[in-house]
Amino acid sequence: MEPVKVIGGGLAGCEAAWHLAQNGIKVDLYEMRPSKTTPAHHTDKLAELVCSNSFRSNEITNAAGLLKQEMRILDSIVMKVAEETQVPAGAALAVDRVRFSSKITEIIKNHPNIRVHIEEISEIPEPPAIIATGPLTSESMSIAIIRLLGSEHLYFYDAAAPIVTGESINWDKAFWGSRYNKGDADYVNLPFTKDEYDVFYNELINAQTHPLRDFEKPVFFEGCMPIEVLAKRGYETLLFGPLKPVGIIDPKTEKQPFAVVQLRKENNEGTLFNIVGFQTSLKWGEQKRVFGLIPGLEEAEFVRYGFIHRNTFISSPIHLKPTLEFKGAKGLFFAGQITGVEGYIESAASGIVAGLNMKRLLKGQEPIALPKETILGALLNYITSADPTNFQPMKANFGILPPLTNKVKDKKLRKKLLSERSLESIKKFVEL
Repeated sequence: MEPVKVIGGGLAGCEAAWHLAQNGIKVDLYEMRPSKTTPAHHTDKLAELVCSNSFRSNEITNAAGLLKQEMRILDSIVMKVAEETQVPAGAALAVDRVRFSSKITEIIKNHPNIRVHIEEISEIPEPPAIIATGPLTSESMSIAIIRLLGSEHLYFYDAAAPIVTGESINWDKAFWGSRYNKGDADYVNLPFTKDEYDVFYNELINAQTHPLRDFEKPVFFEGCMPIEVLAKRGYETLLFGPLKPVGIIDPKTEKQPFAVVQLRKENNEGTLFNIVGFQTSLKWGEQKRVFGLIPGLEEAEFVRYGFIHRNTFISSPIHLKPTLEFKGAKGLFFAGQITGVEGYIESAASGIVAGLNMKRLLKGQEPIALPKETILGALLNYITSADPTNFQPMKANFGILPPLTNKVKDKKLRKKLLSERSLESIKKFVEL
């Protein structure tokens, strides 16, 4: 059997390669880094996490938590390694990003059925192949995809938050805690008074940003909105968003602060912290100046400044089946964020589906779509059936699931029942 060519060594590409290899199918996995880099990657590892180190909620009554549980049932390598390398993050699943990508790289490179090639692929490969080049697809490959699809890519801009050292935080002002004291106190809280917030807010909305190239108007995905863009929507926007103080009590004053910035561990040792929700396109000097106005970060040492980069995705409603097979060529699949799914776990999960359906095809079976009652099936159904005129990336959410047979008014109960239905459906799918 001819090896399957998987183009791209990100989360989706690694999942696809893993599932094929685990089923006895040879894989040639192509990754261009480090011979050719991207504006966002910093290492030569596979499955590098370029933005947050969080995979979001772990609770199955949350859409992200439900998707992760479905991935575990589908034997996800990303979930296995994430749990081995996790760091404290309350109800969320966050990882030590260096250990995570290093472990994935080790597993993939040492698998007897996978050969890893460090080279850029600039042409669409002959089937069987999976294109998982991600949101930072190289220019030459982008041109090849445009030729294949006969249309321009859609795009949006994504932004990442800064990382600071733990020892540079002013712990006389910072305190550990969680909202409403739920779960472990896994977040560092930096409280604002109203006067401090006013100064910070005014400097933030007037700070200098990096100019965009190519004269393109930025279209940000809502979940990755830069902090300065959010702030410009209005004075109170941050107070109901990433700086929301509700449910947090400062132990020094025994009162709720006017606003709160939260930090999350980047590693188990607690030497590095991510500024939660502070993805940004501010110039680096401006980040140090403006974010230094946050109480507790006056002398912060930045080991990574926030940044902005272009994310590329295709018009999946036009070009892909719900199985992720390209409509124009049998045996050619797409996976990952290039399909229009948004988020780490969504990207990885799509790689599982591409791998499983490629396996079916090579064994003489037809690729099949996951049940729409599953969060993953609903997501892939959405990206392949949405109105292509206004198609935008989508994360896992309960709104894309078919409604329950009987109407349930209680929101928590409804999510619980949707989750139970989803997991029952994915288990039946696995048994096929």
